[in-house]
Amino acid sequence: MPTVLIVDDALFMRVAVGNMFREWGFEVIGEASNGREAVELYSQFRPDLVTMDITMPVMSGLDAVKEIMPEHPEANIIMMTALGQQRIIVEAIEAGAKDFITKPFEKNQLKTVVDNILGYVD
Repeated sequence: MPTVLIVDDALFMRVAVGNMFREWGFEVIGEASNGREAVELYSQFRPDLVTMDITMPVMSGLDAVKEIMPEHPEANIIMMTALGQQRIIVEAIEAGAKDFITKPFEKNQLKTVVDNILGYVD
């Protein structure tokens, strides 16, 4: 069963995204509400996939990617962004994030991104 770490400072987003992944047969092995927690949980669990919000307290999603990728270049991170964050998305992709999705999104849009990324892994 593939594993996912869900990182978002909004509880409702963590719940909604978690429910989508559970429906697709994933195990949600952790949830984080900021980038610092994300870095710690990634190192602890090494999930197959991470959904990473960009704008969060304590540490941003971009900074978390910059901390995770040098130690774990195999990490599959999907950035979750609001409209108007294109510059940050470019920086996150350059830092090693695999893809991004813009909020609000449809469930099938996220599934397509997930399938594309895990296709590279299989």
